[in-house]
Amino acid sequence: MVKGIAFYKEGEHVHEYLLIKSVSKGLASNGKPFLTIMLQDKTGDIESKLWGSTNEDENNYVPGVVVLVEGDITTFRGRNQFKIRTIRPASEEDAINKADLVMAAPLSIDELNEKITQYLFEIKNPVIQRLTRALLKKHHKDFFEYPAAVSIHHNFLSGLAYHVCCMLDMAKAVVNMYPEINKDLLYAGIIIHDMGKLVELSGVTATSYTLTGNLLGHISIMIDNIGKTADELGISDREEVLLLQHMVLSHHENPEWGSPKPPLFKEAEILHILDDMDAKINVMTRAVRKTRPGEFSERIFAMNNRSLYRPSFDSSEAESGINQNED
Repeated sequence: MVKGIAFYKEGEHVHEYLLIKSVSKGLASNGKPFLTIMLQDKTGDIESKLWGSTNEDENNYVPGVVVLVEGDITTFRGRNQFKIRTIRPASEEDAINKADLVMAAPLSIDELNEKITQYLFEIKNPVIQRLTRALLKKHHKDFFEYPAAVSIHHNFLSGLAYHVCCMLDMAKAVVNMYPEINKDLLYAGIIIHDMGKLVELSGVTATSYTLTGNLLGHISIMIDNIGKTADELGISDREEVLLLQHMVLSHHENPEWGSPKPPLFKEAEILHILDDMDAKINVMTRAVRKTRPGEFSERIFAMNNRSLYRPSFDSSEAESGINQNED
């Protein structure tokens, strides 16, 4: 049984079909070209180097291609790397389905759709609900298939919708604890806050930034989208539209993270907090999952380049031990 690229450890041998996620060219100190190839399967991804690459290699090994690779797991600066011994593109005879190598959300598209539809029903303000429904209808298919990012967090099939669902579930708990929060604004802001990524990013597999994404970014794209959709619905003069635009504009909080304005009302601040929390939990969970108990993870760029410790005890065993001692 294939264990998954995320779970191999240093020194282990690998012989698997993997999907090329990204490729970049470089020159070694001896002047010879090489390719840095990011390989992935359902469990995660790993960086590899193809030394002494040729023009044929550059044509064969491009994002979205499935390859059969053999080699060993090494480490470099605290990160796992894959040392390629042999590599070849998969052929039709290999009968490999690319979809089987794509990381995906733990919930199906139908399950994600059902959850978000239920939260839409809970939005009572007619302006907010009409605008949110219209935006979701415009981008429905892509919304439930796209990742939430090229890298960093929720960068897998249906990652955007899963990120939204996690935030909505957290928001529901917050609203139950603090009922004075405007639930309609918060739920709608969560659903639409990253919708601009459907234009910013290129697609589901071998995801990269589009030209529009590089030049404008998902926040600017979405502010414009909200305004145009509000015009189409004849509600552009309503305060709710302006408030939702501000929530999208400010959800990264700081200019260096892409938000020209900080959150200036309560629901906007809560949106930022939940967005940041869910993104970091996803990043930390994936890093710790690849780490042996009692050891530190590889350095995590999104966590200020920190390494995280994975406790050596299992939480369920610890709870069991406490119960036994109490008896």
